[in-house]
Amino acid sequence: MIHAEGYHSFEAENGKKLVLALEDNGVDILHRCGGNARCTTCMCEITEGDAGPIGEAEAAIRAKKGITAENLRLSCQIRVANDLKVKPLRTATSEQMDPGKRPEE
Repeated sequence: MIHAEGYHSFEAENGKKLVLALEDNGVDILHRCGGNARCTTCMCEITEGDAGPIGEAEAAIRAKKGITAENLRLSCQIRVANDLKVKPLRTATSEQMDPGKRPEE
């Protein structure tokens, strides 16, 4: 079960990218680089649950952008495996932007 703060809770397929689970369930989320861990626009605050380990691509962009908080994660780099409570930090609406090209599965 994924709970998106300010939205609702929904079931997400195990192994699906969190950014796609959010978007497919009506959550307003940016993903400007197409889910390639290059832009950080899909960042979410993980408020409850285990989002899994930070991979090499996510670690590299986090270091480049100076992101050190463990609970700030790129939703394009998280594969759903556990219940999570997340808070999207940048939305297409708040940024007045097109969300970006749909990330690949």
